[in-house]
Amino acid sequence: MSNSAGFPLPSSLKVVPGTEQAQAAYPYYTQFAPEDDQRFWFYNSMHFPEPMSAFDMVTAEAAYCALGAANTRVHCLPTTLGIDHRIINGRVYIGGNAVTDPAQIASRTAEFNQRAMYYYANWEKLYTQWKQKMLQLIKDARALPTPVLPELEPLEHVRAGRGVASNHYLLDTYQRTLEGYFRMWHHHFEFLLLGYGAYMTLFAFCKKAFPEISDQTVSRMVAGIDAEIFRPDEELRRLARCAVELGVDGHFREGVSAQDVIRSLEGAGAAGRSWLEELDKSREPWFNVNVGDGFYHYHRAWNDDLSLPFAGLPGYVRRVRAGERIERPLDKLQEGGRQLIADYRELLSSDEERAAYDQIITLAHRVFPYVEGHKFYCEHWYTNLFFNKIREFGALLAQNGFFASADDVFQLTHYELEAAIIDLMSAWSNGSAPRGPAHWPQRVAERRAAIAQWAKHETPPALGPVPEVIDDPAIVMLWGITRESLDEWLKAGTGADSNEIRGFAASSGVVEGPARLVRSVQEISKLQPGDILVCQVTNPTWTPVFQKIAAAVSDIGGSMSHAAIVAREFGLPAVVGTGSATTRIRDGQRIRVDGGRGIVTLLG
Repeated sequence: MSNSAGFPLPSSLKVVPGTEQAQAAYPYYTQFAPEDDQRFWFYNSMHFPEPMSAFDMVTAEAAYCALGAANTRVHCLPTTLGIDHRIINGRVYIGGNAVTDPAQIASRTAEFNQRAMYYYANWEKLYTQWKQKMLQLIKDARALPTPVLPELEPLEHVRAGRGVASNHYLLDTYQRTLEGYFRMWHHHFEFLLLGYGAYMTLFAFCKKAFPEISDQTVSRMVAGIDAEIFRPDEELRRLARCAVELGVDGHFREGVSAQDVIRSLEGAGAAGRSWLEELDKSREPWFNVNVGDGFYHYHRAWNDDLSLPFAGLPGYVRRVRAGERIERPLDKLQEGGRQLIADYRELLSSDEERAAYDQIITLAHRVFPYVEGHKFYCEHWYTNLFFNKIREFGALLAQNGFFASADDVFQLTHYELEAAIIDLMSAWSNGSAPRGPAHWPQRVAERRAAIAQWAKHETPPALGPVPEVIDDPAIVMLWGITRESLDEWLKAGTGADSNEIRGFAASSGVVEGPARLVRSVQEISKLQPGDILVCQVTNPTWTPVFQKIAAAVSDIGGSMSHAAIVAREFGLPAVVGTGSATTRIRDGQRIRVDGGRGIVTLLG
């Protein structure tokens, strides 16, 4: 059954035949129910662009649990509550809970003014506290012991009268690992929606005061502000300059592995050793970023796999050698922003309007460092520690025959993993054989096969009736989903304007060239100089590839998404939030990207 007034209904989506058992592994509260047909849902391809394994779904569960608490119970956003999520064929669909009753909006507005306004007034002090909390949480995660089960309890434990056997600490460490991850997401959302709210206020003011202003122009008013998430790429640029200054730049060539480069530098005398010392300075903490957006266990940190950062170094080295300035153009961006702010301020007709404008602009500048910087601490640094700790439990279970390799653990839900740990704890204490080796291998194989099948099937970008209004700040600012963009998605579904794809005008300029579809992190290596990147979404650690490409197009994203911000810094045309670019554009197809109008034209 489909919905003539909108997108396909959730009930029309079917589980891919043969994968029913894998679908059933996801918790009951994440399965679509008949009543969900009455609500609007969209596929969160920004954070979950690939089918998710059973354990990795904890990244959605913990995130939406914390987001909802921040919106609904802590800051009391007036017109929106939390976000529900559903899973089908490994894909995550989300739906916002809007507040429409005027009396409830008024009540929540009064609460919001007491709560959120305190955060806005004390932003710097609270943000400093926030960093301390996150660094302590990271320290605590690093201090968690490696899970082990000795043949016999160590004699020193017995003589110390510890009174608690080693098997208990498996459960203790696992529960602390899981608790820390859920706690991290509460810290993640402590400021985030307030930051987006400040942006939305700026956008709303400018749209009303200057009806002809573009989203891109408003975004440029807050461009050029620094944040930690940009630091890993800045460290790569620093290392490229060091390589040229030390005379070891010849070691950095396209296609040479990180391991081979490091080996060659180890044999390059004092200069090579000096560069490697500089590398070590960058790695801690700045290489604690994932190659993805932090939601998949196999998107390893740069520190775990140096392939991605080393793939970006040859390009930066070439540019340094050519005398180019490779630093982020913060001065230029900031000056451009100041000029825009001043020019538009002159158009306001009253002192009252100018005072409001100044206040809103100032707040947007104050919140930006957190809105971008939190990603480094949360999605990247902490989440990588979390997945690596789970991998340690996988190694212990694999040693005891539960499955073949440590990474098989990610085919279990976090509930199932606790059961497997208790199975092993009980067997160790009783001197019995654990039941897991007979139980899990078949299920792991079934679930791996299901993910491979799900990846072959496209999924609709949205489901259910189209809402009249979308005013959730996260949905608008981050995902780029508005009432207008949904209309474009519906048109795409009917085949209208078949040679054009429309989205957000993220960064000005017009470019023609070959499209290069990148559907996963593993495909980034396909990109060649001059290609137009076409993807579901980018993330901050992809920044080095922007020096190669001619333009960027994404399915998901708003004016403040990563692709939009970085494209503006590199001066590349970009169109984001198209909804359908990766399904309508063929790999290698020639396209034209008009980043000023938000139009992608299919040329051949």
